[in-house]
Parts: sequence; structure tokens; C-alpha cells
Amino acid sequence: MNEISVTKLNKMPRESYVLVDVRSESLADYGMMPGAIWVSAEDIEKGNIEKIENIPADKKIIFYCQIGQKSQEICGLPCFEGRDCYSLKGGYMEYLQDELSRSEAGAKQEKAEESIRKKFHKQLFSPFAKACKTYKLINEGDHIAVCISGGKDSMLMAKLFQEIQKHRQVKFDVTFLVMDPGYNKENRALIESNAKALGIPVTIFESTIFDTVDTIEKSPCYLCARMRRGYLYSKAKELGCNKIALGHHYDDVIETILMGMLYGGQVQTMMPKLHSTNFEGMELIRPMYFIREADICAWRDYNELHFLQCACHFTETCSTCHTDGTTASKRLETKHLIAAMKKDNPFVEANIFKSVENVSLNTVIAYKKDGVKHHFLDEY
Repeated sequence: MNEISVTKLNKMPRESYVLVDVRSESLADYGMMPGAIWVSAEDIEKGNIEKIENIPADKKIIFYCQIGQKSQEICGLPCFEGRDCYSLKGGYMEYLQDELSRSEAGAKQEKAEESIRKKFHKQLFSPFAKACKTYKLINEGDHIAVCISGGKDSMLMAKLFQEIQKHRQVKFDVTFLVMDPGYNKENRALIESNAKALGIPVTIFESTIFDTVDTIEKSPCYLCARMRRGYLYSKAKELGCNKIALGHHYDDVIETILMGMLYGGQVQTMMPKLHSTNFEGMELIRPMYFIREADICAWRDYNELHFLQCACHFTETCSTCHTDGTTASKRLETKHLIAAMKKDNPFVEANIFKSVENVSLNTVIAYKKDGVKHHFLDEY
């Protein structure tokens, strides 16, 4: 099986090869190697390789997946016999590690922080501060555990917390908390490297959640999310924190609202803050509530940063889940649906968001309050 290392690839003339990303669409949307084309592994295995057939015969084809396993299988398919094909050793994760190792010390942190203060102040810091003020998320004397998964959202959230602390309007403490639920060494190393490059002093603790959910066939992502939340609450409380902060953003909120209706038969939303039912005195806050995902991606790309999307064991087979327990496929479906509706109605996103602020109890059949169901006939 032909494999090529990132080091060797970097020494080859760029015009001599074409990179082909064979990961899932959700992973590819999150970030690709520069100049790569995307063709899903599933399409290739079905024989849908028109994009690849259009690659000139004199160019090498470099396939890459997340960690270099699926790309090896793709590279060896009969349909590529006679072509000069290679699998990128270590995959996208190896590429990210190489990028970080060649970064100038301190340069990424300085650029990232300056871009929050200047170029992306209106898109990122202003809505962050607005959510904190509107929903009273940060109070005097708080000790907040800023929970970092290693993805773009939580890493940016950490930087925004550092920035808002500099304004000193409210005195509070933060602990940047990373839970290792069983990451492979490459994923953990990437989280640690990014934290170091961005000047985020993380506190890491370990659990065995991934090993536990690996044996679960039904809704493993949901169970994983619930267990992670519990571990984070427990560790945060142990460290003297009274709140945990999660990096869910505006798009997460509207997608969750719509998914609840379409797949769950219920009207609910991600709350900007809520009290823990199992950990007395603890609160969960979501200070990125007003921030758009496109703006997070723009900040990430402007600063040439590369983060994990999901570091669970399913990612190793180029699949993924979301931190709230929903599968990427359903969330991606919902994201595409909202984008399609937006073409006809540019206000559709704002309307979905506002819909849970404008619930008229006089016009609903039934609703639940504190676990008790109330029906309109009760008072008719």
C-alpha cells in the first residue's frame, strides 16, 4: 500500500499532485487541507468518481481521511489501478500536528487576540458581551469552568473569556477545563498544542466515557453527551467553580429548535443558562448564544487555526457526533434545510430563534411546566 508522509508531501512541487479529502461532509466542512477537493468515501466505494477521473493522468493523487486508515482502503480500490495514488500517513490529524509544530511561538496567540479586539470585534466580542449582559451570565465573584472540547467553538470561547476579563467590569475567576474521555494520543496532542499556541492554560482531567459508550448500540452520542456533562459538573464543583460554560452558538440554538420539532415532536430550545438538577449550586451558561457559526469559522480561517470537530472513537472511522448528543447527519440535514429556506426567506433564522421567545400559551394544545403537563381543556 502506497503511503506518503506529511514531511515528504511538503517537499513535493504543489503542481505535481492533487489532494482528495475522503472524510465525511461534516468533517470536511469543518476544515480541509489547502487546495484539496472533497469526494466522500461512500461515493468512491459506489463508483461515483467523476471528480477524480477528471484529475490529469500526470498528477499524483493523494487521498487523506482523518487518521490515515480509510484513505489506505480507498487507495487500494481496483478503480484506481494504474493511477499514481497515495494515502497520507496519519491523515488530516498528522497534517494539523505538522502545521502546529511549524508555527512561530507566540505568533498565533497575538494574532488571534488582536483579531478579536479589532477585525472580529463586532461579530464575536460584542455578541459575547451582549449575551453575558442580557442573560446575566457572569456575576461578581463567579468561578467559571470554561469547558474546552478542542473544537473551534470552545477554543474561541476561552479566548473571549480572557478578553472580557481584561475589561474588569465584573470580578470573576475562570478555569479552562478539558476532559479527556479517552482520546487517542493524536487528538489529545492537538488539543494541548492548540491551547499552548493560543495561550490558554488548560486543566486536564481524564475519564473512561468513550470506553463505556463504545458498547452501547442505541443512541451512544446522546449517552456520551449526558455523561460528559455530568463529569464536567462534578470536576468543576470539585475545583470550586459555581458555573460551567459551554460553547454552543446561535446556529446550534436554531438547529436544536427545528430538530426538536421535526425529529422529537416537541418545542424546546437550548437555554442561555440553567440550574443543574443533579449538582446543587451549579449553573450552566452559554455565552456564545448570539454568535453566528460563520463568524467563528471566519475567525478560525483568518488566523489559520485548525481544531478538532469531534475527538470520539467514531471520528476515527470518519464519522462524528455533536456535543449535545445529536448525530452529525441529522444536524447537517437540519443545517441544509435552514440554508434552503433562507434562499426564499432571509429572515428564517431570526424567526426560528424568536419563535421560542414568542410562545402564546393561549394558542397551544398543551405544555409542560416543571414536569407537569397542562392541557388547554383544563381551563377551557
